[in-house]
Amino acid sequence: MPAARLSIEQDVGDVSRDDIAATGMHTPVSDAENAVEDSAQYDLPSFLSASTSRVRRRSELAFARNGKERVRDEHTHTFELPALSPDAIARSRQMPPQTQIELLEQEDQYKEDLSAGPSSLVPSLRYAPSRTEGEGASYPPSVHVAVARTPAHRRIARLQFATFCFSFFLEGWNDGSTGPLLPTIQAFYGLNYAVVSMVFILNAVGFILGAATLVLLVERFGMGKVASFGAFVQLIAYAMQVPAGPFPEFAVSFTLAGFGLCMQNALGNAFVGGQAENTATMLGLLHGAYGLGAFAAPLLATHFSTQTHWSYHYITSLVLAAVNFTLLTAVFRFKTQEAAMQEAGYEPAPAEANRGSQYGAILSIRAVYFLAAFVLIYVGVEVTLGGWIVTFIIRERAGGPSSGYISSGFFGGLTVGRVTLLWLNKRIGETRALTIYAILCIALEVTVWAVPSLIENAIAVSMIGLLMGPMYPIMVGHTSKILPRFVLNAALGLINGLGQTGSALLPFLTGVLASKFGITSLQPLVVSMMALMTVIWFAIPKGHRRQE
Repeated sequence: MPAARLSIEQDVGDVSRDDIAATGMHTPVSDAENAVEDSAQYDLPSFLSASTSRVRRRSELAFARNGKERVRDEHTHTFELPALSPDAIARSRQMPPQTQIELLEQEDQYKEDLSAGPSSLVPSLRYAPSRTEGEGASYPPSVHVAVARTPAHRRIARLQFATFCFSFFLEGWNDGSTGPLLPTIQAFYGLNYAVVSMVFILNAVGFILGAATLVLLVERFGMGKVASFGAFVQLIAYAMQVPAGPFPEFAVSFTLAGFGLCMQNALGNAFVGGQAENTATMLGLLHGAYGLGAFAAPLLATHFSTQTHWSYHYITSLVLAAVNFTLLTAVFRFKTQEAAMQEAGYEPAPAEANRGSQYGAILSIRAVYFLAAFVLIYVGVEVTLGGWIVTFIIRERAGGPSSGYISSGFFGGLTVGRVTLLWLNKRIGETRALTIYAILCIALEVTVWAVPSLIENAIAVSMIGLLMGPMYPIMVGHTSKILPRFVLNAALGLINGLGQTGSALLPFLTGVLASKFGITSLQPLVVSMMALMTVIWFAIPKGHRRQE
């Protein structure tokens, strides 16, 4: 049976001698007096410090408790620390004992400096990059307290971002050039729909080769060297297209262009998508640059499509590719991704990025297959509409040579959608927004199929571009959330590489169907592919990032 407890707040009149004895904790008077004498060193009320062993009355204790309220009223300082990121937690768990000891010593030193006087150091939970291994090294996690990102860091970050935006602009320029020139290419070489569609097939072959070799090249040479190499290969492709040589040579140049574009596309998406600040906005602007290039290219390509030397359009592409190669080389200077991110003040990818088989880790993630299938359909629909819509308008809607501007309207809508719909994506949620956009695109494509009006078709195609614009950046941002960061670079390369087969499969399938059933087969094919793309989006997991 548990012993009775005696409350110190219990009134003396309510306590009997038997109750005190039942507690088993009765203290002799001499011990109590010694305890009271020891309490003299504390600042206690006089009635509590008096030399007596009597039980205090409830009124006296209530008076003593009032002092606690006075303490609560005093001004106190509170500090709110940011939460550690999963990457920092993972590194701290793997930190060697010696590093932990150094961190504790630095913490003690920091406290001493803080007590000595005001300091300009800002306490941070992030660690500054170590410079002991040289500027081009892939730095390990540092053991030093870091200051906040400086204006110099932000200038470098903006320059890096602008460089990748120009690369994506050139990628859009590449894709936007084909549609207006396709009828001219077909007439110049005397080809049917199926054969001229080989330019799409060979472009996708280049993307697939790039995706298959990207991880090995990045692990061996680093991001900076691979990006510059891809830009140089793309430059060679445009040099082959300028003279308009035999069709096999002209078609093979699309393979080289696809290979170079795959390198830059995957590295740009991984670099921007792996950053912690304003990722959705930056991805929207990055892919908006793609749409801007795809919008500008048909304006010039439509002009050259009516000229004798139609291939001179690729001189402009060649100049842009030379600028792109120069920028990538000058800004990143052949650095690894980790070194480039640290130079801009960003936290690099975790150390697991160079361990084990990345392909094995990627292929074990079910979401990768759904993402690749989604990109395959999306890119296929985008390239098919941008490439074949001009031929459809000329043959079925009696459009003239200026029909190439409709392709500009599609890619112009793509650009505007990726920038102006950012606020709506955030407001209603990106996954919900993509679903709504896909359904609206299907409805608009049905009007292009059913309404024989040149003006209505042109407006509907532009609106489809507007709604399709945000889809790809949303997909990339979602991928960076649900896949481990240390495989993000390789995963995006693989997803884009496999997805680019859609840029060959669907346009080529359109050419085959057009050869047999006419170009009117374009619209039912696009509508069915849009519906399939929407179904695949529902199957993609919508959770948060997996554990690092």
